[in-house]
Amino acid sequence: MSASQTLNGGLRRVPAWTIYIVGAVYAVWEFWRALNQIGPYLVEPINVLERAYGEIALILLVAGLMVTPLRKWTGVNLIKFRRAIGVTAFFFVLAHFLVFAILDVQSVSSVWTEIVKRPYVTVGMASFLMLIPLAVTSNNLSVRKLGAATWRKMHKLTYPAAILGAIHYLWLVKGFQLEPIIYLVVILGLLAARMKWNRAQAMA
Repeated sequence: MSASQTLNGGLRRVPAWTIYIVGAVYAVWEFWRALNQIGPYLVEPINVLERAYGEIALILLVAGLMVTPLRKWTGVNLIKFRRAIGVTAFFFVLAHFLVFAILDVQSVSSVWTEIVKRPYVTVGMASFLMLIPLAVTSNNLSVRKLGAATWRKMHKLTYPAAILGAIHYLWLVKGFQLEPIIYLVVILGLLAARMKWNRAQAMA
């Protein structure tokens, strides 16, 4: 038995809902640290919390995009976790937005001003809006109502949403930082691989 088969056997015994539990615990833990100004939250806790939620959302988006390539390249099958990963990613994007809107700028008019005035906020909001229909339709009922083909086409919005999320992060940071560049490069690489597979299938 190969290593991937052994790993897949173990993963089959792990319920997908554990992703939601881990995500919720992490969100509460970070909020508690910010509230008590512990560790990195000693200075500007609201801004640090906002960025922490946004970064874990981007990590989860990349993780969700990696599920299919990982299965193709290594044989490791995480398909059962993909929906939970995507929904949890949206939860953190929403938490990121709420910290920004409620704790940071603190008014609807200020939120709109920031969206119009600052390109990185505009891009981030566009990514957030793209993810809303994906989160709403991440259930079996929506798949049946929309049809599998339409549902899959809609959920391809994950790619532009992830790209815009990475650009949002890249514009947000001050000075040259490697981390947001890595996110963007990885996402673009995954999109390129998907396009290559689609062309190969079309030509087959």
